[in-house]
Amino acid sequence: MRSTTHDLRAAAEACSPTVQPTAQPDRAARACGLTYNLVAVMQYVIREYSLQQGALEIAYIEEFFNEFPKRKTATEIERRLDGREFQILMAEAALADDPATIVPVSYKVSHELREEEDDPRLADLVERLRDVVRFRGRRILYNWLGATRRDWRAQGHFRALTEEQEVWAVAAGYDEVVVKTKNRYYDMRGTLDSLQFNVVKLEAADDPLESKVYLSKMLGPGVLDAHRSRRQVVRS
Repeated sequence: MRSTTHDLRAAAEACSPTVQPTAQPDRAARACGLTYNLVAVMQYVIREYSLQQGALEIAYIEEFFNEFPKRKTATEIERRLDGREFQILMAEAALADDPATIVPVSYKVSHELREEEDDPRLADLVERLRDVVRFRGRRILYNWLGATRRDWRAQGHFRALTEEQEVWAVAAGYDEVVVKTKNRYYDMRGTLDSLQFNVVKLEAADDPLESKVYLSKMLGPGVLDAHRSRRQVVRS
């Protein structure tokens, strides 16, 4: 039988008063040996943005990620996405110490990747993927940007964004989604693994942490059957 958030909070308070279950019911449940499926219980609030507003929001949230050596500016984001199909998604959640304050906690930016690209960086990406991804006669989606703020990781926000993206991508006729990351981003690699992305290519570097990892996931109606998150989508 699946426990609800209320049930778990009450049980956790009874067995472990030192834990604060109202702020982190999953942590409290684990402390008491209880089973807690956060993704199944929560309803995730996702905002889908148009290009101009979305570019500003993404540039803002990237300032919270110190592990990124270079953050994207709104101008860079607009330049990349203008004239091509794209999706900008952002998850929002309340602050633990101030539930009335809602902040952006996770984001995901994806766009179509064409067999023939004019943008030098995208043309280079296509060439690097050509031996492992078939472009001819197929629609390929590229996960360009995405991350979750550290205090909200392991709470299902990025999964909810990914599942919402997959609904959109399947409806739009995309056949495959690809993503590039670096070996050093262990959390992201683990997340992509849990989302059933497969490694299709590794480009080794002198510094192993700088090695580039390319991953892919085939899309189709069957992918949607594995979705678990409850989502409320607001379009801005």
